[in-house]
Amino acid sequence: MDVKLDPSRDDLPLLANTGHILVKHYVLDLDVDFKSQIIEGSIVLFFEPGNRFKKQSSSIEETCQSESNEACKFRMPEPCHNPVTHTSTFSSKMGYDGFSVCGKGVKDTSGKDGNHDNWEQASGISSSKYCCDTGNHGSEDFLLVLDCCDLSVLKVEEVDVAAVPGIEKFARSPTLTVVSEELRNQIIRELVTLPADRWREQLDYYARCSQAPGCGELLFDTDTWSLQIRKTGTQAATDFPHAIRIRYRTKPQGRSVTWTSDQSGRPCVYTMGSPINNRALFPCQEPPVAMSTWQATVRAAASFVVLMSGENSAKPTQLHEGCSSWHYYVTMPMPASTFTIAVGSWAEMKPETCLSNDLATERSLSSSEADFRYVGVCGHMEYPCRFQNASATTQEIIPHRVFAPVCLKGACQETLLRLIPPCLSAAHSVLGTHPFSRLDVLIVPANFPSLGMARPNKEETGCVSDSGSSVIKHGLNPEKAFMQVHYLKGYFLLRFLAKRLGDDTYFSFLRKFVHTFHGQLILSQDFLQMLLENIPEEKRLELSVENIFRDWLESSGIPQPLQRERGAAAACGLARRVSAEVAKWIRVNRRPRKRKRRETEEVFEKLLPDQLVWLLECLLEQKTLKPRTLQSLERTYHLPEQDAEVRHRWCELVVKHRYTKAYKDVERFLQEDQGLFPAELRRKAPPLVHGLRPRDAECGLWLFCGLEAALSHGRLGTWAH
Repeated sequence: MDVKLDPSRDDLPLLANTGHILVKHYVLDLDVDFKSQIIEGSIVLFFEPGNRFKKQSSSIEETCQSESNEACKFRMPEPCHNPVTHTSTFSSKMGYDGFSVCGKGVKDTSGKDGNHDNWEQASGISSSKYCCDTGNHGSEDFLLVLDCCDLSVLKVEEVDVAAVPGIEKFARSPTLTVVSEELRNQIIRELVTLPADRWREQLDYYARCSQAPGCGELLFDTDTWSLQIRKTGTQAATDFPHAIRIRYRTKPQGRSVTWTSDQSGRPCVYTMGSPINNRALFPCQEPPVAMSTWQATVRAAASFVVLMSGENSAKPTQLHEGCSSWHYYVTMPMPASTFTIAVGSWAEMKPETCLSNDLATERSLSSSEADFRYVGVCGHMEYPCRFQNASATTQEIIPHRVFAPVCLKGACQETLLRLIPPCLSAAHSVLGTHPFSRLDVLIVPANFPSLGMARPNKEETGCVSDSGSSVIKHGLNPEKAFMQVHYLKGYFLLRFLAKRLGDDTYFSFLRKFVHTFHGQLILSQDFLQMLLENIPEEKRLELSVENIFRDWLESSGIPQPLQRERGAAAACGLARRVSAEVAKWIRVNRRPRKRKRRETEEVFEKLLPDQLVWLLECLLEQKTLKPRTLQSLERTYHLPEQDAEVRHRWCELVVKHRYTKAYKDVERFLQEDQGLFPAELRRKAPPLVHGLRPRDAECGLWLFCGLEAALSHGRLGTWAH
């Protein structure tokens, strides 16, 4: 299963066999070490067999039959003649030395590609020979496949959940009196299917089970994109251990998190919306169909704050001098890509006056309380849904915290803090019930490189095999991180629909859509189909799902409705002023170096940032701008001091006209606003500089979105549950 990809043209594989077995819950126990830039610890996964589980040997054939020979991403197994290594022998040679708490780890010393595991080192079985080898030297063992990249996996073991005190109440069968695999799996089956009103008890037993001793190490192997685990003699997903523990550590170069400094120069680390999502942070099931809950305990030096996308407002617990622990959890099943973490020396901003308890405090629920008042039937899997909670449906402003680097504390306290309550209230008035019980807002470093995560959906993935594996089309294209056309076109499509239908009709539909599909995976077709079904015939005006897809999603360039709107906007006063300034700069550019004495100097108007963006985009359409024109342009508007959107267009002008004096501005933009650090910049800048087309101006300028836009796009939501 060692799939070699060319990042310039190939797709991103999703190899987890979700068609056979599904993760229902993750329990993470991690230490963050800034000195070594490693996150280290364990993760316990609780499984439920999928509806389509089969022996893995047959799934490999179906995988390759379901795709063309050219598209098939897996190689058929080669016969291995290495002797079978017994589990006990395997474990004795692992050299696992335990885990240190609060920064005692060391720099990872494994190979550059970082995908050699202890099984390979101990037994001599190479990843290439083991590729997709579901037979394991003649057997037909079930193979669990998890999405995994840039991780050092140290040990995999089955968890003896039967050893947890009080767990026997989940063993419903009186015939199971001896501790066995069947008993342990039955316990997990009962645990993962507890009703929603017993969520506290469920989380408690998940935590207890995660601390239970191991009862046998499992064979495992890693390749570039996956972790493969088997238990000798287990041939079906139903018989595979339903609770396993994986001990691992991340790598400093892992692509799921960024180790950097905040605006105050203090170290921090955070998940940054990588194209590979979280598979370099923990082994997981990437396909969005794998909806799961999680809980995490994270330890770090006491000077750091740990924020996660959890439902609770975690507070630090001091373990010993200089070390604190933070615990978060989630009860709403979501794809693994929505898991986020940020650790840094953040300062919390608190309002000077507290809001009323009804609006701004978290309601404390007793373990026996089940305040679910069913208004209709939810379409999602069972969980403690706020849409069924009468008090939650009327809560306009959910509890929220705001964190920022120390140097920005004053500005956030003065400006940002007061904006969040009205934004939350507006969101509630438009969309209805807040799906999450609380919100954390974090001001991330300026080099935060992504508006959103590369969440795969059914349309972006290729042919999905019976095992559940697939690929994300163009998921590893290096230009993808810089191209945000889909966000821009999506925004303008929603704006177009609102204008066509009218605000009342459009926002009424949005509220109904959120209420209908909350907690579920949806496609663009679901949204559009429901929209057209819920508006009067006279307002459709020849709109159809097919037409919208053709004009907005499948066609390149600016859709015709926007072209017409752009022409109308050119008639407004602000636009006319920009057009006049463009004409002045074109005249300046055409003048010879030696001018006539009586020729008057051009006087340029002061422009707003949005006007500056438009001005620079118009100048980008000019075939040639002279160096002196660019120099004058830079000095007139102080372009290096403007916001990121203006500087982005300025950098495009610099690149297009090879204005070498301002290459430093391009370097600064790539480092501070696009998330490239010096080593990456040296590696990536040449193709970017020489290959960037001026009309690729639609690429991502996502860093300085307004709070409302951020809320609507879900960026703040990734820090907020």
